[in-house]
Amino acid sequence: MLSVKHLLGIKELKTEDIALIFKTADNFKQVLQRSIKKVPSLRDTTVANIFFENSTRTRLSFELAEKRLGADVVNFSASGSSVSKGETLIDTVKNILAMKVDMVVMRHSASGAPWFLANHINASIVNAGDGTNEHPTQALLDAYSMREKLGDLKGKHITIIGDIMHSRVALSNIYCLNKLGAKVMVAGPPTLIPKHIASLGVKVEHDLKKALQWCDVANVLRIQLERQHKPLFSTLREYALYYGVNRDMLDSLAKDIVIMHPGPINRGVEINSDVADSRQSIILDQVENGVAIRMAVIYLLSGKRDLDQQV
Repeated sequence: MLSVKHLLGIKELKTEDIALIFKTADNFKQVLQRSIKKVPSLRDTTVANIFFENSTRTRLSFELAEKRLGADVVNFSASGSSVSKGETLIDTVKNILAMKVDMVVMRHSASGAPWFLANHINASIVNAGDGTNEHPTQALLDAYSMREKLGDLKGKHITIIGDIMHSRVALSNIYCLNKLGAKVMVAGPPTLIPKHIASLGVKVEHDLKKALQWCDVANVLRIQLERQHKPLFSTLREYALYYGVNRDMLDSLAKDIVIMHPGPINRGVEINSDVADSRQSIILDQVENGVAIRMAVIYLLSGKRDLDQQV
């Protein structure tokens, strides 16, 4: 059992929780390789996916994970709902819970929204991304994918590159990798790196070549123009020139490194196609592992204990 009722952020998890999630995901990966990719673990459970922000990968991954577990799934999108008429977050969720929903997966543009909700309702909540704060399941699947490729992450060098300032993925990754004993560096232009990020126990580097030479894994982030309220660099072309990960840059290194990206990818900006689609890339492995990790999280939060009999 997990030590928490909700998955609100990596910060609240113990190292033992992460290990249990990974072990459970290992079992579900076996299920996903079978011809019948389902188990009836959550047959009597209803999960509501409540997304107040646009999402493709995360929403589809959660929905598939829930259906693979046999759960009943309710999907809610803020666009076209009563939210546009002024309905509050609490009223929206309480109305959904009145339909006897057992678990809520929520994405919201406001940092802290899942914590707020957890204080007002009884159902378990999974944070699918809140503002610029955390995206815990993305960090778990990223670390799980690194572990699959490199083994134990203790002492491994991980560089997170790009728009650190606006990235909930970066923050959750830092928390998760620190708990697993990895050494973490953030790299990018000074305007996209928070001033006090080093207080989280990470190195800071503004030279991309040095950052890549240092690391075993480069996790490349998208430039989040939609969250930037003022210009933080001159042009996307200039960003790509100085901070875009390209084939020539990787070939100039003295070693091979693993390339990751949480998606969606801006090809030709933060990463070139000949890198994203290369043998060094595990981007599609991240997508596959996302389903197994989210199955593990939902299963463990549900409190079920019959997995050994079903796998």
